[in-house]
Amino acid sequence: MAALYSLKRMIILKSIWLRFPEGKRKALTLSYDDGVEQDIRLLELMAQHGVKGTFNINSGGYAAEGTVYPHGQISRRMSKSQCTQIYNSPFAEVAVHALTHAFLNSITPAMVMKEIIQDRENLENQFGKIIRGMAYPYGTYNDMVVQVLDQAGIAYARTVHSHLSFDMPSDWLRMGATCHHKNPQLMQLAEKFLNETPERDPYLFYLWGHSFEFDKDNNWNVIEEFLKTAGGRDDIWYATNIEIYDYNKAFENLQYSVDGRFIHNPSAISVWVQIDKDTIEIPAGQNVKLK
Repeated sequence: MAALYSLKRMIILKSIWLRFPEGKRKALTLSYDDGVEQDIRLLELMAQHGVKGTFNINSGGYAAEGTVYPHGQISRRMSKSQCTQIYNSPFAEVAVHALTHAFLNSITPAMVMKEIIQDRENLENQFGKIIRGMAYPYGTYNDMVVQVLDQAGIAYARTVHSHLSFDMPSDWLRMGATCHHKNPQLMQLAEKFLNETPERDPYLFYLWGHSFEFDKDNNWNVIEEFLKTAGGRDDIWYATNIEIYDYNKAFENLQYSVDGRFIHNPSAISVWVQIDKDTIEIPAGQNVKLK
């Protein structure tokens, strides 16, 4: 009986679930491509509703300074100085979108490396920070491209695949999204996301697109309604793509004692976890003893 009692005392953790900062069970992020003028309006709307996102830029495709587009032109890339000003926002992360927006699966590994490394270096020098994220131009990639991205120091890369769910990524270099903003199920998915409370794995709503499409389709009301509905809530963590990636990795790197009584967080990010029914914080660089 004593041996059985000791065994029961050892096995105290039946489940460990990722929880976002402050114990939240849901996160929301956006991802928009190409560095176009419509991002100015999009970022204003995001800031208004407290929503964060990532903007994927081709640093080899900036418009010339002072460019004036013909009346009615929809796709209007910004200049380097415009991008520097606009994306210097607490609601925006800047990420790689390949130097010239090339079809990466149709060129050589060396060419892919140049597209990624040069874009990354340009953006790092421009914005004064390390750039580790990416979205695939045209959504094109293959195993070779993924391997090059890994060698180039890219932590995550977004595809154009919509899985219509709130699952956390399982492969960060082949990362899908919940949906594109054109998806007719957008608001239905948003209501489901807002109304459900995940009991186990947390929910991530990941929306992507191109902001020039709102002008092209004359439907700014779509993103306005979405942000008004999903933004500004206390139960959702609004984060950029790289913030979500880094937080997830910090969770994965937590260290546990054999008997489950101690948890050590070696990262510089405080992590929240749900242990059985209790939600607790594991502060950065600290050990926590479970009661």
